[in-house]
Amino acid sequence: MRPEWYGQALVIVPTYNEKENLAKLVGRLRALPDNIHVLIVDDNSPDGTGAIADALAAADTGVHILHRSGKLGLGTAYKAGFSYGLAHNFRYLCTMDADFSHSPESVPDLVAKAAAGDDLVVGSRYVPGGAVVGSTPIRRLISYGANWLARIFLGVAVHDCTAGFRCYRRKVLETINLDAIFSNGYSFLTEMIFLCQRAGFRIGEVPITFVNRTEGASKISKSEIYKAFYTLIRLRTQALPWDWFVAQVRRRDDKMTK
Repeated sequence: MRPEWYGQALVIVPTYNEKENLAKLVGRLRALPDNIHVLIVDDNSPDGTGAIADALAAADTGVHILHRSGKLGLGTAYKAGFSYGLAHNFRYLCTMDADFSHSPESVPDLVAKAAAGDDLVVGSRYVPGGAVVGSTPIRRLISYGANWLARIFLGVAVHDCTAGFRCYRRKVLETINLDAIFSNGYSFLTEMIFLCQRAGFRIGEVPITFVNRTEGASKISKSEIYKAFYTLIRLRTQALPWDWFVAQVRRRDDKMTK
């Protein structure tokens, strides 16, 4: 029996030098029984990833490609993908990495949870049932630390706010002002969680097993780590006036009910 969201989900896959992985990834996504479409957003990969994407799109109407002029950043790749998905009337817009750190077979679980009522669903390493495989102790420490700081600094309830494996209902992306998001790299992910929570959207998590890439090179650099810390401080500073306003309203309501 087909789910009610059959053919209405789009998976956005940003790529830069992913020739080793792309065809296999797209093949597994398109082999799922739910007619999940795939959008490849390629940043002019010098290794020929874009040509592979063109061939895949030519052979399958469920595969789409956006070519960009150069390496413009993960955040802008997501924005471009969201714009495409909204313009083509997809109801559920997912994001995932191209390196098989996220299992394609887990995509239906994320979409099903969104279809059941969650506005944003995160594939999480850090909820019961989640796991990390093949990552170095340093990378694990950085990841745990980034998520712990996000929960402390920003008050987000999500356990894995740095995860790029997600499913958004289209109303989230129609509501959040994407053009106003300052972050562009991996910190874009944290900022989206922060904005979604502040907008009152319901956020759920699905446990996944994150597998560290075995093909190609990691895109995370020291500069991305520094930018992530800057993003936490910037968002915390922006949130202070709002927190003060909410506190005043609650204080007034408390007085009125006494």
